[in-house]
Amino acid sequence: MSTTRRECQTHTTAAQAAASAARIRIGACVVGLDQARRAGLEGVEVGVGDAAERLSIADPKVRAHYKEQMQQTGLSICSLMMGLFNSQPLASDPRAPAWIEQSIDAAQDLGARVILLAFFGDGDLLDANGQVKESAVDVVVERIRAAAPRARDAGVILAIENYLNGEQNARILDRIHHEAVQLYFDVYNTGTTKQHNVPADIRLLQGRIAQFHFKNGDRYLDADKARFESIAVAIGETGYQGWIVLETSSPSQNAVADVKRNGDYTRSLFA
Repeated sequence: MSTTRRECQTHTTAAQAAASAARIRIGACVVGLDQARRAGLEGVEVGVGDAAERLSIADPKVRAHYKEQMQQTGLSICSLMMGLFNSQPLASDPRAPAWIEQSIDAAQDLGARVILLAFFGDGDLLDANGQVKESAVDVVVERIRAAAPRARDAGVILAIENYLNGEQNARILDRIHHEAVQLYFDVYNTGTTKQHNVPADIRLLQGRIAQFHFKNGDRYLDADKARFESIAVAIGETGYQGWIVLETSSPSQNAVADVKRNGDYTRSLFA
């Protein structure tokens, strides 16, 4: 019996989605390790600390505490988040290169594969008119490119998260041109906040996305099923393997119950 091209494409897409589902892990950045365990998640993302000459995550005692919690819960720290760049921008703060180096070393010690470099607030790469701040991007490209070899040697990905669309981010990644630098894709910031075509951007950036943030403002993820289903299809088609980190709110004020609901729903999208 002959097989049509459409049938082949359908089977290929289904196989890609199934393979992706088998490799998707669910974490969160809104609860700690013990809460994540109780919610049925597999890990958490943690911050590197506030601005200081030496970040808190660089303190061996802080990392030892995390290691003890990981051993007790059986969960992982999937990624580190450099949210301090929202108020002390990577493009302008002279301490930023050292912060990245400290975070790379900490991530390697904790077994975290991804470091989120945030570009919001004062660190936004878009101006008030929605245009790319080219001078800031020039510095960002230079500083990330300089840190990339250290990240590669540590087995860590430096992942950029911002408000830019897929094409704009692709150009930045092309300029840095390093295997240890990818994108951290927040489906709410890019989609709901900036109205970018999230599924299209995910497909455009295939192979260049290190990790995802899922959130839905002050609502549960399953309150917007059509949108998240289309996003999950795009993720499956790209063959993405890795973590989806919940940056979700807690409508019921029960953090464990709410993150469990959002985690279960996210897992069902890839079942």
